[in-house]
Amino acid sequence: MVTTVRSLGLHGIAGYEVSVECFLSGGLPSFDVVGLGDTAVKESRERVRAAVKNCGAKFPVSRITVNLAPAGQRKEGTVYDLPILLGILRCAEELPELPANAAFIGELSLTGGLRGVNGVLPMAMAAVRAGITELYVPAVNAAEATLAEGVAIYPVSDVASLVAHLKGEEPIAPAPRWEKTTARGGGPDFSDVMGQENVKRALEIAAAGGHNVLMIGSPGAGKSMLARRLPSILPDMTRKEALEATEIWSVAGLTDANSPLLVERPFRSPHHTLSSVAMTGGGSFPRPGEISLAHNGVLFLDELPEFPRDVLEALRAPIEDGEVTITRASGSITLPSRFMLVGAMNPCRCGWYGHPSGRCTCTEAQVKKYVEKISGPMLDRMDIHVSVPSVEYEAMRRRETAESSAEIRKRVNAARDIQKKRFEGTEVLCNAQMTPAMVGEYCKLDAAGEKLLKNAFERLGLTARSHDRLLRVARTIADLDGAEDIGAAHLAEAIQYRNTDILKGST
Repeated sequence: MVTTVRSLGLHGIAGYEVSVECFLSGGLPSFDVVGLGDTAVKESRERVRAAVKNCGAKFPVSRITVNLAPAGQRKEGTVYDLPILLGILRCAEELPELPANAAFIGELSLTGGLRGVNGVLPMAMAAVRAGITELYVPAVNAAEATLAEGVAIYPVSDVASLVAHLKGEEPIAPAPRWEKTTARGGGPDFSDVMGQENVKRALEIAAAGGHNVLMIGSPGAGKSMLARRLPSILPDMTRKEALEATEIWSVAGLTDANSPLLVERPFRSPHHTLSSVAMTGGGSFPRPGEISLAHNGVLFLDELPEFPRDVLEALRAPIEDGEVTITRASGSITLPSRFMLVGAMNPCRCGWYGHPSGRCTCTEAQVKKYVEKISGPMLDRMDIHVSVPSVEYEAMRRRETAESSAEIRKRVNAARDIQKKRFEGTEVLCNAQMTPAMVGEYCKLDAAGEKLLKNAFERLGLTARSHDRLLRVARTIADLDGAEDIGAAHLAEAIQYRNTDILKGST
């Protein structure tokens, strides 16, 4: 007898349907799992055997063959434990016929309980596309699975309760759809930052348009403090953006059972000792890296020159394309990676170059060598270069409270609303994502603006890329002002954020 149980698998961050085919035949007792499974899939034989016996059922004494179709697609993980067990019990006539529109996923414990698995959200969304209307998942994953609309989610705590449900003895109630109950807030706030008004303005512009930022300043000036408060002024994610980010985090096993949907934009701050694979993603079975985990959020690289050269250069294509393609022996996958890149660096190795105290011990050659750790093409991709000066004593001791993140976010949201209307009907969500054609359409200048831009282009030695990025920043500044056209003042402010002096070892 052959029984087919519907299940789901993962390829990168995309789910797909897997058919678990079970066949019981005569001959010496054996248990084989075929279909290009990894070690975890092969080991499911022992988990299934123990779970069947410990849930009160009888494990068949026969030759058991399980095929995971499509057999040419590599499969990994423990997600197939539950469907394999159900297929064996059905073949042994311990269960009635399974619903044709149902799919099952879950890892088994030896006692018959179900443990959670990674990647439930993309698999649930794949179930909807495959026409599956009932999805049985571990109870701990149920809230996350309900985020996929169009499929009933049944939370399963153990095999015994599922068997009773399938026999019609004790039905399992579908899980209610998870809804957000907590309001945004509670994180680091810009009201904590004293002084640095110019840097706050630059970060407000960056948040309003989704632009990349490079902050240069001496130690203790507040670069990291400011960067960690950037998410507090970013606009709320749309449901589509939240689902995209949550899918990636789900595959990486970073979602929370109590709050399965990412409601805050991701903020990733990897240490400078990470490898290029950890940054872009990869492995024997390719997995998301830091740039994908930061999708629709912020990737903060503190001490930027300390990152290995190959790690920084690996960011160049994803910054432009908004995605990264990983090719390994096991296959090739493309992962989304549209993020705001925020970098922070000291002006020299000792950190004090240009400081009023004059305590820098670096020579001009050493300063130049330190800055050259960041390539020209990478600097060209930073929309805003801003100097972070040391905070003055008076600013540190003032008693009034600085402007809060909520107040700044109101202006950011107003600018983003303008951009939503501007790009309605396209895949573009903010000014930083404008195509060259859009730059030509929405960033037109008057005669004074053209003259100013030409002078800046020649004086600063701008490239075609930095020319377009400068206009995108100017468009964002105009949006913050509520202006329909880019004025000379907007363009002049954008030009001052193209600090090419960093290339010469000064700020």
